[in-house]
Amino acid sequence: MRIRIVDAFTDRPFAGNPAGVMLFDTDAFPDDDRLQRIAAEVNLSETAFARPLPEAAEADWALRWFTPTTEVSMCGHATLATAHILRTTGTATGTVRFATLSGVLSATAEDSDTITLDFPTAELTDMQVPGALADALGVKVLSARDTGPHVGDILVEVADEKTVRALTPDLAPLAHLAGRAVIVTAPAEDPSRGYDFVSRVFAPAVGIDEDPVTGSAHTALAPFWSARLGRTELTGLQASARTGLVRTALRGDRTLLTGGAVTVIDGELLV
Repeated sequence: MRIRIVDAFTDRPFAGNPAGVMLFDTDAFPDDDRLQRIAAEVNLSETAFARPLPEAAEADWALRWFTPTTEVSMCGHATLATAHILRTTGTATGTVRFATLSGVLSATAEDSDTITLDFPTAELTDMQVPGALADALGVKVLSARDTGPHVGDILVEVADEKTVRALTPDLAPLAHLAGRAVIVTAPAEDPSRGYDFVSRVFAPAVGIDEDPVTGSAHTALAPFWSARLGRTELTGLQASARTGLVRTALRGDRTLLTGGAVTVIDGELLV
């Protein structure tokens, strides 16, 4: 069984967010335990599993995402990675529709070797900052937002880009907070560098200490920063060690996420 590793939201290898991708040619996925064991063996933040759907279906492919410990309801970078493999292998061209736990999501290959994802915009709701969250981050939290059921994260605003880059959170208490992950964000110190805001994402609750570049988080970051900056099209830098850029375009209840991808490993699952 063929398996690839793709670096997503980057135009060069060993940057962005790596995702495992497996394409099946069967009418059903292997059982959940099998998929989870493969994802644990790959041991990346997500491994994507896709299979083709009949012509009469509402989408072209069924798509699921697993972290090393659990299945998740939305993942941007592994969707981008899957669309990249479909394009580079000639399996699909143009726009591909995926049936997922978050509804039908589409990915459109652009002429510039980038791919644009069409995802639901997160529903942001003001929330009080949990004391345990501020303590775990070790920095002053300016505001916090619940990101709704699709994303399931807590979005936290801090003072500046330097604060985001210097974060060394206590991951153990973060793992016990409600939600999938904590998104920490601030405005770019110098927008002339090519990005408008920065972020980092910590998700120890689902087996990911820090996610390198998180597409789904940008469905919350896009409306948050669009309201602040007065523009519907922005670029976010996720300031992890690997770094990656996500171009966002807010379209009401949908958010477009654009980025590149590079295949770095093409191998075979032997068991």
